Amino acid sequence: MCTGGCAKCLGGTLIPLTVFGILANILLFFPGGKVIDNNEHLSEEVWFFGGILGSGFLMIFPVLVFLGLKNNDCCGCCGNERCGKRFAMFTSTIFAVIGFLGAGYSFVISAISINKGSKCLMDNSTWGYPFHDGDHLNDKALWSKCREPENVVSWNLTLFSILLIIAVFQMLLCTIQVVNGLLGTLCGDCRCCGCCRRDGPV
Repeated sequence: MCTGGCAKCLGGTLIPLTVFGILANILLFFPGGKVIDNNEHLSEEVWFFGGILGSGFLMIFPVLVFLGLKNNDCCGCCGNERCGKRFAMFTSTIFAVIGFLGAGYSFVISAISINKGSKCLMDNSTWGYPFHDGDHLNDKALWSKCREPENVVSWNLTLFSILLIIAVFQMLLCTIQVVNGLLGTLCGDCRCCGCCRRDGPV
């Protein structure tokens, strides 16, 4: 597969991951599937917008660039003959790094939240974090420390785990595009071989 076609394939794969990341983050604002009375009772990590900002917004630009690479003119882009396919592929590596950093941000936020646990109403009738050092991950009985919102522990754990997995796949795909983009920069696109000679003046 040519480097442009590979980039388009990666961009298409990133689209559903980006959408699911945004949706997962939005659902975190409704712990247990219910509207919470006070937003201060939401876990802090929800407000860092790992899925919306990291796996979502910052991933949109790489997706658009990847999808557009195959349609770029081999001998120029945006009407500029000096801007060739190699430069376009090089640009894609920059956006791939941006996407990697965005996914990495979402990964870190999700990992911290999973280890920290959910913010909830505890047995002493105060809101806080009843878990320590991820102890709730190995002992489901500890989940009873959270009185409200109902099922908030499993809700947050599931959604942050989804965000974590999405971030891992996004980082992997962006890494592949960095390699693909560098290959396209150094070697060009196989689809472009000889096109300038065919289309140019004899």
